Amino acid sequence: MFVCLCNGVTSQTVTEAVEAGACTTKDVARACGAGADCGRCRLTVQAILRSSNPNGATAHPGPQPGR
Repeated sequence: MFVCLCNGVTSQTVTEAVEAGACTTKDVARACGAGADCGRCRLTVQAILRSSNPNGATAHPGPQPGR
């Protein structure tokens, strides 16, 4: 199914970007273009991000404070 019509990005492509480490809609936009233009697909991209990681944890956490 197409997620982003502006850039012709499918749900499979977004899922692959998430599996490769994309944790936010901005990460997905950089990786495959979904959500980079008009933004109408960002809610769908967010849903894919949530379903790929239902606990809400990021795949690649940032630096830990105090370390």
